[in-house]
Amino acid sequence: MTEKPVLAPARLRKVPEQFSWVDQRLVRQEYIRRCDARGLALYLLLLTFSDAQGLSYYSDERAAALLSLSATDVREARRQLIEADLIAYERPLYQALSLGGAS
Repeated sequence: MTEKPVLAPARLRKVPEQFSWVDQRLVRQEYIRRCDARGLALYLLLLTFSDAQGLSYYSDERAAALLSLSATDVREARRQLIEADLIAYERPLYQALSLGGAS
């Protein structure tokens, strides 16, 4: 394995106290290709603020304001994420789903 030098040692990332993650299978298994930038932005927001079970509450209005999207864009982003099998949604609750396949 290639050794990589740390470019900014004072800024090394640490696992935060709060729970949040992005599964690498999002890219490796090409889930990322199933959504446009709006969908991926909403997904990142949901992952960032979900609990350990992947659950979070975000109104369309709040998500739109945080992501600089219209309400229509948020609905389209949600549709993409549901079709990509990345989230489940029952207003007002979102659940980020586990990704299929091997880790």
